[in-house]
Amino acid sequence: MRLRVRAHPRAARERVVLLPDGGLAVWVQAPAHAGQANAAIERAVARALGLRPGQVALVHGARSRDKWLEVPLDAAALQRRLDLLVPPGSGQEEAAPSS
Repeated sequence: MRLRVRAHPRAARERVVLLPDGGLAVWVQAPAHAGQANAAIERAVARALGLRPGQVALVHGARSRDKWLEVPLDAAALQRRLDLLVPPGSGQEEAAPSS
């Protein structure tokens, strides 16, 4: 299944956020140089979706902020995993763990 990603290289910290339209915004510390950010985005998305890094592949947008990644999940499985990500503006992005 293909997944749309908006890349944010050279970020202060790594994070993956579900966008309202179902795509992902991915912040990585790596620079957009020689494929470093692309590799970091693949790893970050794999981690966020509970996949191995080699299971996520960039298929379009190697030189663009807007990218398409291929993941080995059907639509239902992908949606279940995306539902676990916190959407921006929900107030939960920086929430401390509850005790």
